[in-house]
Amino acid sequence: GLVLGVYSSEKDDGAAQFTGAGDAFDRLVSGKLRALLSLCGPSLKKGKTRIFHGLHQDFPSVVVVGLGKKNAGINEQENWNEGKENVRTAVAVGCRQIQDLEIPCVEVDPCGDAQAAAEGAVLGLHEYNELKQKKKPVVTPQLHGSAESEAWQKGVIYAEGQNLARYLMEAPANYITPIKFAEHIEQKLRSFSNVKVHIRPESWITTQEMGAFLSVAKGSAEPPIFLEIHYLGGPNTNESPLVFVGKGVTFDSGGISLKPSSGMDAMRADMGGAATVCSAIVTAAALNLPLNIIGLAPLCENMPSGKANKPGDVVRAKNGKTIQVDNTDAEGRLLLADALCYAHNFNARAIVNAATLTGAMDVALGSAATGVFTNSSWLWTHLYEASILTGDRVWRMPLFEHYTKQVTDCPLADVSNVGKYSRAGGACTAAAFLKEFVTASHWAHLDIAGVMSNKDEVPYLRKGMAGRPTRTLVEFAARLSQDSHN
Repeated sequence: GLVLGVYSSEKDDGAAQFTGAGDAFDRLVSGKLRALLSLCGPSLKKGKTRIFHGLHQDFPSVVVVGLGKKNAGINEQENWNEGKENVRTAVAVGCRQIQDLEIPCVEVDPCGDAQAAAEGAVLGLHEYNELKQKKKPVVTPQLHGSAESEAWQKGVIYAEGQNLARYLMEAPANYITPIKFAEHIEQKLRSFSNVKVHIRPESWITTQEMGAFLSVAKGSAEPPIFLEIHYLGGPNTNESPLVFVGKGVTFDSGGISLKPSSGMDAMRADMGGAATVCSAIVTAAALNLPLNIIGLAPLCENMPSGKANKPGDVVRAKNGKTIQVDNTDAEGRLLLADALCYAHNFNARAIVNAATLTGAMDVALGSAATGVFTNSSWLWTHLYEASILTGDRVWRMPLFEHYTKQVTDCPLADVSNVGKYSRAGGACTAAAFLKEFVTASHWAHLDIAGVMSNKDEVPYLRKGMAGRPTRTLVEFAARLSQDSHN
């Protein structure tokens, strides 16, 4: 199969405007493609397709897909590069059509941006069907032509990173337990000589005095794991690393503050923070990025049992602060509190944590963007600029003292794990809680609860767990590595 892009003409009756690859193919078939397209009526709208059969012996089926305007670039209102998003969407739609035709291989027009085309193809075809007997046919996307193979390969690696996060998040919680999660990541990193993976058991967590993390884990029969990854890609292994921290609750029942049963199955993806940061490190290693990255993922289940945290219990975090657990379903911040304290051991250039932390974040932004709370404008700028390129957007949220007062005004302990005005500003009070465990001057907390899954909002992702914002984290790390060597 072959997927070719075509730009929408400025006028409704205008002739099709092909990409370079489309023009070349049209010449190969003596202008038949252009002729057939004009017979089909008005020019193709963005993301819409036409399929032609029998035009050329090498490509029995050709899908032509609308790319939108030819010179689309950065859209200031949308905070993304519209041209890149158009390419991702068009290619994904085209590749799925080839898959529906049960054709095992597809060549993809680079559409003027081979990296975006590769991302669209690889992200668009991904589907979790490991446990089904009836699977969709596997389609292998390849670049059509050889002009932009390096950019294409980079796009494939970016997309495979996000797909790894999607795989981990989608898999049932009885398949991805804390230890299975850690082993899966270790196996992905085994071939890299500059990566060390430490799978820390419960005994190690205890010696580290991570009382907040352990208090969540003790409700489950599954033992907790603290996953620690060291990627030493920098020219100097002693150079300050970027530290990624990810919330790794492999299943979240809510604990004693039990969640309602409808939709609880989706809480297998409550380790989305750990999945995205670990996948970003796997991708950084595959790209051989010249910087040092440390990944930290506290992994456990949050379950109700006779040993579980009870509302009103007080636990002690690694830095000695006491925490009143007023709601056992606000458990992610307990894991992160200890992991963030530990992250300060590494003299980090920046600490970035990701977590499916609050339903309030989903209420605030929906699935349009990841909410970012940060004490550093330098860090914010890098994340924001990275997200414009990837189309996986971020939006800055407030870290006001106003919210800190709501978690530190606590009857029994130094801090409460929920704000005293209950649901008001829930994402902001959660961020204010985490800030109590951070002294680093460059720290960002990414609340990814709203972008955890995809219904139909991102057209190049199928329905299911989204693995967002893995590509933004990778692009951010790539920009940081350029920054330090300029």
